[in-house]
Amino acid sequence: MLIAKDIMSPSAVSVGLDSTVADVADILVSHKISGVPVIDRGVLCGIVSEGDLLRRMEIGTDRHFRPWWLRLFKGNAILAADYIKAHSVHVCDVMTSDVVTVTETTTVVEIIDLLERKNIRRVPVLRNGQVVGIVCRADLVKAILASETPPHPAEMNDDNRIRAEIQAALRSESWLSEENSTVTVQNGIVTFWGAYITDEERKASHILAENIAGVRAIDDHRTPLAIPYGMM
Repeated sequence: MLIAKDIMSPSAVSVGLDSTVADVADILVSHKISGVPVIDRGVLCGIVSEGDLLRRMEIGTDRHFRPWWLRLFKGNAILAADYIKAHSVHVCDVMTSDVVTVTETTTVVEIIDLLERKNIRRVPVLRNGQVVGIVCRADLVKAILASETPPHPAEMNDDNRIRAEIQAALRSESWLSEENSTVTVQNGIVTFWGAYITDEERKASHILAENIAGVRAIDDHRTPLAIPYGMM
């Protein structure tokens, strides 16, 4: 299982609490990154991302239409806070201070769960409270490429192993509906026999087989299984 340390980008740049919005914009553009941590005396105070700079006076997006009832609902304090974020030149007023972080040993599965659950694009990686890296969505995409292994020709004695791995993998999946279907393998060519219920199930079984090392091709001789209307 990959962990944060395996895929993170080193935290090469950061800004301080005394930095300006212009400083941040310059760093994001020059380093081709989408977010930068805000650090004060070695402690992570917040993070500024492109999303924090979307509503800004410099580009005329600070004022946007809000229905009158929404202005009443939000109240003066929230409206004033929006104004500060759009007009202040100080990083401390623009940054997101409630930062979600991980450690170097946080698994990729946990990181993806955080990104999806919190609807964020990156998480700083901490070691003893210090920022040592950042994991963003792009790092996860890069990890997919890094995990690719070049295909190798299937050997005759691989066929039994391939068949056993496919059968074991199929048994572990809840979407497999037809237990009577069978799999044969010859020279790395996987052949499915029997029946299936849905096209999605059929495609999923193909993808499962494709991810088994040594599989060269897939031949599917299964037929769709007709289900009586009353059983749907």
